[in-house]
Amino acid sequence: MYDDCLVSIMVRYIVEEYSFGRIKISGKTYYSDLIVFPDEIMPNWWRREGHNLCMEDLGEVIKRKPEILVIGNGYSGIMRVPKEVVDRLKDMGIEVIVKNTRDAVNEYNRLAKEGKRVAAALHLTC
Repeated sequence: MYDDCLVSIMVRYIVEEYSFGRIKISGKTYYSDLIVFPDEIMPNWWRREGHNLCMEDLGEVIKRKPEILVIGNGYSGIMRVPKEVVDRLKDMGIEVIVKNTRDAVNEYNRLAKEGKRVAAALHLTC
């Protein structure tokens, strides 16, 4: 019983629904890209090069240094996540998982429920 209570405290944000351009997290609906942290949602995540992820787009993630970063690269996987970005994050001790956003939200939920320090950077369209 104690473990269940601990997990529910740690898992504050769970993705309830995702469809192209729309995501519902813990009862609230968002219509723009975002980053989900265990204790906060950073809405309106804007990237310097739109469909090409850069290190500077992940400044807040780097500052918080989650154990795992799940990157949702879009409904159809259009957002490019360069190998150099993944390698730099790994060098900083952050495990990186890149999936289309449909699969990324499921992976984020699974890891969050397991109690991992996980963040998700999610591109909602394309």
